[in-house]
Amino acid sequence: MSDAPGPLRRWVLAARPRTLPAALVPVGVGASLVLPTSVCWVNTALCAFVALSLQIGTNYANDYSDGVRGTDAVRVGPFRLAASRLVAPSRVRSAAFAWFFLAGLAGLWLASRTSWWLVAIGVTAMLAGWLYTGGPRPYGYYGFGELFVMIYFGFVATVGTSYVQHLSIPASSWWFGLASGSMACALLEANNLRDVEGDQVAGKKTLAARLGRVRASWLYAICVVGVVLGIAAGGEALVAALALVLYVRPLQIAFSRRTGRELLVLLQISARTQLAIGAVLVATFALTR
Repeated sequence: MSDAPGPLRRWVLAARPRTLPAALVPVGVGASLVLPTSVCWVNTALCAFVALSLQIGTNYANDYSDGVRGTDAVRVGPFRLAASRLVAPSRVRSAAFAWFFLAGLAGLWLASRTSWWLVAIGVTAMLAGWLYTGGPRPYGYYGFGELFVMIYFGFVATVGTSYVQHLSIPASSWWFGLASGSMACALLEANNLRDVEGDQVAGKKTLAARLGRVRASWLYAICVVGVVLGIAAGGEALVAALALVLYVRPLQIAFSRRTGRELLVLLQISARTQLAIGAVLVATFALTR
């Protein structure tokens, strides 16, 4: 493989940098829901580290499990470690466990500063990350990926980060949890729309693979509706309108005739859109709350 990435770059690519906004945006939104002067920055930093570590660990776990199952045998998406055979699957699995371990350490520190109930939530988050494509019956192969992404990258990350500021939950955090989760689900749909044909062949029954390329475009549209609805119901109508405008281009791509590698750009634009909306929300909260 003459065009294969170098020893360090291959690990960076396999961490899937474009998916990392799904971990950081809800933390930023959840923390900024309180007054900037009263944010507990240590707790917020711990939340960010836990979320980021869980996301990277899940990405490596997904790389390992799909690689050993043969799901990634024919890639149309970004580079994968195990499927490329450049890295032993056992090393990829160890990397996943290492990131989960780091998330656990930071989570224990956070729980000691706030509430020990967070330990139980953290354990379920790690299990969800591993069992997405791992274990005997991976839920990602049966169309439940969106549900768990909404729970952990939406409500848990956003509401949880709000909670650890002062051990209370702002009512609006649930709506912004819906918005954050919907943006994370849009990233997932961008990935699954690209992989529809390969997943169908491999027996990976994501919702997109079950519906087929054309009808699955509506899954992306539903995610956008969730983003706009959550932000508007949270009291930020102007930001909701901006979010709708920013998602026009991704929606055009989702409903286009593009397939396979032609849809790589959808993941890129979806990640940038999520970052942009997250930044606008944080700035808005800082100025108005």
